[in-house]
Amino acid sequence: MFRNNNNGAVIVSACLIGIECRYDGGDAFNKKITSILRANTFFPVCPEQLGGLGTPRMPSVLNGGDGEKVWQGTARVINSKGEDVTEQFVRGAREVLKLAKMFNVKKAYLKSKSPSCGCGSVYINGKLAKGNGVLAYLLRDYGIEVTAV
Repeated sequence: MFRNNNNGAVIVSACLIGIECRYDGGDAFNKKITSILRANTFFPVCPEQLGGLGTPRMPSVLNGGDGEKVWQGTARVINSKGEDVTEQFVRGAREVLKLAKMFNVKKAYLKSKSPSCGCGSVYINGKLAKGNGVLAYLLRDYGIEVTAV
């Protein structure tokens, strides 16, 4: 946890603040988000790591639907080797929600288009489509405001 002026605790995708946790071992540093976070207590998270996947790891895609469908049990998350990693994505999302509940988080800034964090649009069956990732759906369903970055 990083603490500043405490205008409310937020969750942020760890890759957005320069932590090398993406599937390819890199980050997705976003200067704009670091400016926004200066006025908040924030928790950097990588739900895929929290779910037990390492870095680097095989890229994964939603198969059969978005994050909502994953939670309903009608879609899966499949890595590029064809392995089902749905359980790890779900476990990681639950861990992030546990943190959000513990610290009364009301807002999250998540990495766009990610099968975990994507908000509004994600890759489903290899094509960009309307929907949310596994974590983004869970947080929204719990009432947390999610913004794609």
